[in-house]
Amino acid sequence: MGSGQVTDWQGKNVTVAGLGVSGVPAAKVLHGLGAHVTVVNDGDDERARTQAAELEALGVTVRLGDGDTLPEGTELIVTAPGWRPDKPLFRAAGQAGVPVWGDVELAWRLRGPDAAPWLAVTGTNGKTTTVQMLASILEAAGLRTAAVGNIGVSLLDAVLGEEPYDVLAVELSSYQLHWAPSLRAHSAAVLNLAPDHLDWHGSMEAYAADKGRIYEGNRVACVYNAADKATEDLVREADVEEGCRAVGFTLGTPGPSQLGVVDGILVDRAFVENRHGNAQELAEVSDIHPPAPHNIANALAAAALARAFGVPAQAVRDGLRAFTPDAHRIAHVADVDGVAYVDDSKATNTHAAQASLAAYESIVWIAGGLAKGATFDELVASSAKRLRGAVLIGADRARIRDALARHAPEVPVVDLDRTDTGAMLQAVQEARRLARPGDTVLLAPACASMDMFANYNRRGEAFAEAVSGLGA
Repeated sequence: MGSGQVTDWQGKNVTVAGLGVSGVPAAKVLHGLGAHVTVVNDGDDERARTQAAELEALGVTVRLGDGDTLPEGTELIVTAPGWRPDKPLFRAAGQAGVPVWGDVELAWRLRGPDAAPWLAVTGTNGKTTTVQMLASILEAAGLRTAAVGNIGVSLLDAVLGEEPYDVLAVELSSYQLHWAPSLRAHSAAVLNLAPDHLDWHGSMEAYAADKGRIYEGNRVACVYNAADKATEDLVREADVEEGCRAVGFTLGTPGPSQLGVVDGILVDRAFVENRHGNAQELAEVSDIHPPAPHNIANALAAAALARAFGVPAQAVRDGLRAFTPDAHRIAHVADVDGVAYVDDSKATNTHAAQASLAAYESIVWIAGGLAKGATFDELVASSAKRLRGAVLIGADRARIRDALARHAPEVPVVDLDRTDTGAMLQAVQEARRLARPGDTVLLAPACASMDMFANYNRRGEAFAEAVSGLGA
């Protein structure tokens, strides 16, 4: 990094809002650049005190248990992405004319003059998988890359590290985009838009607008989902660089300037000579694991961003073949007595569960947990004809039970009124009783896990443990 940027930070009074995953590295980086850093944090628990002690040893000031008061003399706030925009701290900053950046904005501003361009991905569901697929494709093309942002390597580490990258595959949440006003990606994709985090953003319009910020200033391609008009509307509203193109992806036959699927083959009609007459074969649907419809859509979005960066068709195929999804994302656990058991514990909202349910023909569905204010009528109505049975667990299972009674009254439902560690074992045993050979027992909870489990990983592990007990 050139000395010009370092002098900007010398003696600058910066307040970092929130400890946690992004706050601690941001505080360290800013302190290292010569800023006077004060960290404010709402919580004052043991973990926060441990993190505070580590920072105070470096010379950083930390205020625990008061995240609402603006420290005197603050010239800039760098916030953890999860802090809501209506917090008193940010209102005070607005009145004082103090800018607020997120960790993504900080990383963007700290990039050197020859920094790697960003290929950015957002959406309600599928972000992590798409970014990992994209990184796999870029690696297959011989490029130095990393999956960063909301996952994997920290963005600050990626932009400040010794190893220079050719290009970064960046996952961005709506929270991160809200706090990243000057971010300008090479190309970006919005995979889908469904109601989520509305308590944070205040409205669906505000949520969509924050997602749409990912397209601002794109240079080559704004990638949108042809089946989700809201994503195309965001492209129309974006202020992009001259010559930047709208590129759609579709599970059907692609039109010009789209990527799509023809006879089991992924084809590109966007990044080819004469896109009205020509199409480039990229890969086969069988190269995608698992080949569920929403995962094919993820692969098409990743391919579109890679092609926007100039990656050859062969690398798309090689990268998709080499990719293995994370645990607990439509992961096939086992076949027992002709029934497949599939763990999609990562389906923590209705939109993700709907994609999961659409991937199988005859399903015994294990669902429930913390609904986060969601309603289940649309999900149940769209999936009713696929349901052989349902086993409901968790705090808000009554909401799903009521939706099943309204839209799928003939589907047998087992309602488990227990939240102890043995609940998942009983759920799997009940699902086995309802299932017939050829069925899929699908854990796609459509809810968060914290009412019964530490996180969705632990919920998925409990499911897999219960299934392994069946085969014994």
